[in-house]
Parts: sequence; C-alpha cells; structure tokens
Amino acid sequence: MSSADPLPRALRPDWPAPPGIAALMSTREDGVSAAPFDALNLRPSGLPVPPGMAADDPAAVVENQRRFAAALGASPVWLDQVHGARVVRLGPDDLAPGRPLHRADAAISTTPGVACTALVADCLPVLFCSLDGDAVGAAHAGWRGLAGGVLEATVQALVEATGRGPERLLAWLGPCIGPQAFEVGADVLQAFGAEPVPGV
Repeated sequence: MSSADPLPRALRPDWPAPPGIAALMSTREDGVSAAPFDALNLRPSGLPVPPGMAADDPAAVVENQRRFAAALGASPVWLDQVHGARVVRLGPDDLAPGRPLHRADAAISTTPGVACTALVADCLPVLFCSLDGDAVGAAHAGWRGLAGGVLEATVQALVEATGRGPERLLAWLGPCIGPQAFEVGADVLQAFGAEPVPGV
C-alpha cells in the first residue's frame, strides 16, 4: 500500500474479485476520534447512543468516514443496523446529504461507486460481489441475523438484481468472535434448532 493510504492498517480481502471491485475492513486504528471511541469510529451521528455513553464528536466521525471512503475509492452508505435480516438495494439517491439511514442489516448495490457497508464489533461481516463485477453487497451477521436468514436474503437480493444464479457470486467472511471467546445461552441454541443439554 502507498504511504498516502488513509487506512494503512485496514484489512483487504484476499479473494479473486473481478477488476473494479474494491473491498476493505477497517480496524479501530488510523482515525481521529478521542477515547472512548478511539480512533476510527465510523458509527453515523444521529443514531441512538447506548445508555451511559456520550456521543462522539460529529466532526471526528465525518473525518473518519472520509478516510474510509478515500481508502475504499467509493462512497459508502451507512445503515441503521438492528440485528435483523432486511436487505436494501442502494442507488445514487442514497448518496444525497442528510438522507435518512436505511434500517437494515444488509445492502446490495449495482451502481458503480456506491459502496455497501456493515458495522461490526464481534458480529460477522460478510462482503459479496458478483463474478461479473456488476454487483456488490455487505451483511452484518450477528447470531440473530444469521438465524433470521440475513445471508440468504442478501444472496437472493443479488440474484434478483443481476438475473444470474448464486454460483456467480463470491463471498468474503471477515474476522468475528469465535467459540473460544463467546459463550451462548439456550436462546441462541434454540434459534438454530438445537436444544440445550442440561449441565453443559
């Protein structure tokens, strides 16, 4: 990467994406937000703030988002994620300043330069692209979204948008929490059709 890269520590998927498809996963580094948000907080201003937490400086968030867009080489569209399975199709209108955020956990786009995003902490980020280079997608896949079919819904939306089958899609699974660091309760097991074993 060039020394001018605004996000030199971002992860770039090693996948056989066609020319013209750009993808990256940022880390918390290379941003300007102060503690406790340090440093690359991308969470859009205006979303509800968790109880007991202050809001980040909106100017810092705007600068962080600018760096992300520059590193990606496209215009990201942020979502109001709710741990569901709703997918939205993005287009040029979604780049208008001040437009309301879509309440969804996945997005697709067939418009060049319009980038799909998924904000994650320990949930699974999944990026998609078509082998023909004419569609992209991103999904925020926490356990509720996975159980609700967010990935299947994203694939279906891409199939409908491109008119081609799922075999013409690529997917990249980003880093997320795993079984060595995440204990689940009975509700999670039951959401995936498994019954908890007493005493385990």
